[in-house]
Amino acid sequence: MLTRRQKLHFHQQGYVTVRGAVPRLMVEAARQAVNHSVGSVGVRDENSSEYRPAAMCDELRSLPVMTDLFNKSTVMDVAESMIGEGNVQRVGGVQIALRWPGAVGTDPGEPRGHLDGLGSGTNGTPKGEYKRGFTALAVIYLGDVPEPYSGNFTVWPRSHTFFRDHFLEHGHEVLAEGMPRVDLPEAPVQITGEAGDLVLAHHQIVHTAAPNGSANVRYAAITRLRHADIEENGPDVYTDIWREYPGLRAEFEEEAA
Repeated sequence: MLTRRQKLHFHQQGYVTVRGAVPRLMVEAARQAVNHSVGSVGVRDENSSEYRPAAMCDELRSLPVMTDLFNKSTVMDVAESMIGEGNVQRVGGVQIALRWPGAVGTDPGEPRGHLDGLGSGTNGTPKGEYKRGFTALAVIYLGDVPEPYSGNFTVWPRSHTFFRDHFLEHGHEVLAEGMPRVDLPEAPVQITGEAGDLVLAHHQIVHTAAPNGSANVRYAAITRLRHADIEENGPDVYTDIWREYPGLRAEFEEEAA
């Protein structure tokens, strides 16, 4: 469960970090499975010339060693404390997100953020289409990420409420033109942490993986948590951003009323 201070942080900033949310044994089993896949399955792939991080470990996505990280740890309890008991769909698939180090001596560059669900024509969604497909982004570090510029999961605080106001003024239909070019209210935060730490982020927060200028691979398991009524709620939640968060709405929205 989250403390009131953690819930307030999520409400105001759009994300929260929960230290040690997943037991070390589960994390190490998942990392072992990933390393086996990279070192064995990957190198035998017939299309090794197309071997890219985004396509790695696909055979692991729905296996219990990955889905249990979310379904059989404290992650669901944490999510339900905001989204509501029984409101979070079980996780059936996990993205194994590896970020490889850049070349020695090169400038890693600065992180560039995005909103999920915007079609580019090359990401599986036609250009001009967009969809809000989840309620909260859940990221579990499978290895320590002690310093910035190490492939850190990165967020732009308060961008969830910024875009609520932006869509109230301009309509969410502006997303058909791609990522809006706007000045966000705060600079990005590169989240450091240890193996087993969880980051939950609102679906409308701008995010990315930071460039990796470290000597280590950044290991993470990512899933997109979905409210039971997500299809029914549809695009209205672009502006009614707490509709799928009754645990926060009851605590903070009513106080402000």
